[in-house]
Amino acid sequence: MHKFILISGAVLGALAVALGAFGAHALKPMLEASGRLDTFETAVKYQFYHALALIISGILLERFANPLYQYAGASFMAGTLIFSGSLYLICFTGVTKWGAVAPIGGLAMIVGWILLVTAFARM
Repeated sequence: MHKFILISGAVLGALAVALGAFGAHALKPMLEASGRLDTFETAVKYQFYHALALIISGILLERFANPLYQYAGASFMAGTLIFSGSLYLICFTGVTKWGAVAPIGGLAMIVGWILLVTAFARM
Protein backbone atom coordinates (compact mmCIF):
# COMPACT_ATOMS: atom_id res chain seq x y z
CA MET A 1 0.00 0.00 0.00
CA HIS A 2 2.89 2.39 0.65
CA LYS A 3 3.85 2.14 -3.03
CA PHE A 4 0.33 3.19 -4.10
CA ILE A 5 0.44 6.16 -1.72
CA LEU A 6 3.87 7.21 -2.97
CA ILE A 7 2.86 6.94 -6.62
CA SER A 8 -0.39 8.81 -5.95
CA GLY A 9 1.52 11.61 -4.26
CA ALA A 10 3.97 11.87 -7.14
CA VAL A 11 1.16 11.88 -9.74
CA LEU A 12 -0.81 14.54 -7.83
CA GLY A 13 2.38 16.61 -7.51
CA ALA A 14 3.10 16.40 -11.23
CA LEU A 15 -0.50 17.31 -12.04
CA ALA A 16 -0.37 20.26 -9.64
CA VAL A 17 2.69 21.65 -11.42
CA ALA A 18 1.12 21.06 -14.84
CA LEU A 19 -2.24 22.57 -13.84
CA GLY A 20 -0.52 25.52 -12.17
CA ALA A 21 1.48 26.27 -15.30
CA PHE A 22 -1.55 25.76 -17.54
CA GLY A 23 -3.62 28.04 -15.32
CA ALA A 24 -0.94 30.73 -15.18
CA HIS A 25 -0.59 30.84 -18.94
CA ALA A 26 -3.28 29.29 -21.14
CA LEU A 27 -6.20 29.64 -18.73
CA LYS A 28 -5.31 32.95 -17.10
CA PRO A 29 -7.51 35.17 -19.32
CA MET A 30 -10.52 32.89 -18.84
CA LEU A 31 -9.93 32.58 -15.07
CA GLU A 32 -9.50 36.35 -14.69
CA ALA A 33 -12.60 37.07 -16.75
CA SER A 34 -14.68 34.75 -14.57
CA GLY A 35 -13.07 36.00 -11.35
CA ARG A 36 -11.84 32.48 -10.57
CA LEU A 37 -8.05 32.90 -10.69
CA ASP A 38 -7.75 32.87 -6.88
CA THR A 39 -9.97 29.80 -6.66
CA PHE A 40 -7.84 27.97 -9.20
CA GLU A 41 -4.63 28.93 -7.42
CA THR A 42 -6.06 27.69 -4.10
CA ALA A 43 -6.94 24.35 -5.69
CA VAL A 44 -3.44 23.95 -7.10
CA LYS A 45 -1.75 24.95 -3.82
CA TYR A 46 -3.75 22.52 -1.69
CA GLN A 47 -3.25 19.77 -4.25
CA PHE A 48 0.50 20.29 -4.14
CA TYR A 49 0.72 20.50 -0.35
CA HIS A 50 -1.21 17.28 0.01
CA ALA A 51 0.75 15.53 -2.72
CA LEU A 52 3.77 16.11 -0.48
CA ALA A 53 1.79 14.91 2.54
CA LEU A 54 0.95 11.72 0.62
CA ILE A 55 4.60 11.11 -0.16
CA ILE A 56 5.54 11.64 3.49
CA SER A 57 2.75 9.26 4.57
CA GLY A 58 3.96 6.61 2.13
CA ILE A 59 7.54 6.86 3.37
CA LEU A 60 6.41 6.65 6.99
CA LEU A 61 4.14 3.70 6.23
CA GLU A 62 6.98 1.76 4.67
CA ARG A 63 9.36 2.60 7.49
CA PHE A 64 7.05 2.02 10.46
CA ALA A 65 4.18 -0.17 9.13
CA ASN A 66 1.67 1.74 11.25
CA PRO A 67 -1.79 1.58 9.66
CA LEU A 68 -2.45 5.16 10.76
CA TYR A 69 -0.08 6.30 8.02
CA GLN A 70 -2.15 4.35 5.49
CA TYR A 71 -5.35 5.96 6.78
CA ALA A 72 -3.71 9.38 6.69
CA GLY A 73 -2.68 8.77 3.08
CA ALA A 74 -6.21 7.72 2.19
CA SER A 75 -7.59 10.84 3.88
CA PHE A 76 -5.14 13.09 2.05
CA MET A 77 -6.01 11.45 -1.27
CA ALA A 78 -9.76 11.69 -0.77
CA GLY A 79 -9.49 15.22 0.58
CA THR A 80 -7.38 16.40 -2.33
CA LEU A 81 -9.66 14.88 -4.93
CA ILE A 82 -12.78 16.28 -3.29
CA PHE A 83 -11.45 19.71 -2.23
CA SER A 84 -9.28 20.62 -5.20
CA GLY A 85 -11.58 18.76 -7.59
CA SER A 86 -14.61 20.76 -6.50
CA LEU A 87 -12.67 24.02 -6.90
CA TYR A 88 -11.53 22.99 -10.38
CA LEU A 89 -15.14 22.18 -11.26
CA ILE A 90 -16.22 25.65 -10.13
CA CYS A 91 -13.51 27.20 -12.30
CA PHE A 92 -14.29 25.18 -15.41
CA THR A 93 -18.07 24.94 -15.21
CA GLY A 94 -19.04 28.13 -13.37
CA VAL A 95 -21.38 26.02 -11.21
CA THR A 96 -20.82 27.49 -7.76
CA LYS A 97 -22.84 24.76 -6.04
CA TRP A 98 -19.64 22.68 -6.14
CA GLY A 99 -18.45 25.00 -3.37
CA ALA A 100 -20.69 23.09 -0.98
CA VAL A 101 -18.58 19.97 -1.61
CA ALA A 102 -15.21 21.59 -0.86
CA PRO A 103 -15.58 21.50 2.96
CA ILE A 104 -15.95 17.72 2.83
CA GLY A 105 -12.56 17.52 1.16
CA GLY A 106 -11.12 19.99 3.64
CA LEU A 107 -12.41 17.87 6.50
CA ALA A 108 -10.78 14.77 4.99
CA MET A 109 -7.49 16.67 4.79
CA ILE A 110 -7.78 17.69 8.44
CA VAL A 111 -8.49 14.08 9.40
CA GLY A 112 -5.31 13.05 7.58
CA TRP A 113 -3.25 15.52 9.60
CA ILE A 114 -4.89 14.39 12.85
CA LEU A 115 -4.06 10.79 11.95
CA LEU A 116 -0.42 11.80 11.47
CA VAL A 117 -0.40 13.54 14.86
CA THR A 118 -1.86 10.41 16.46
CA ALA A 119 0.71 8.17 14.77
CA PHE A 120 3.55 10.47 15.85
CA ALA A 121 2.27 10.55 19.43
CA ARG A 122 2.31 6.73 19.55
CA MET A 123 5.93 6.43 18.37
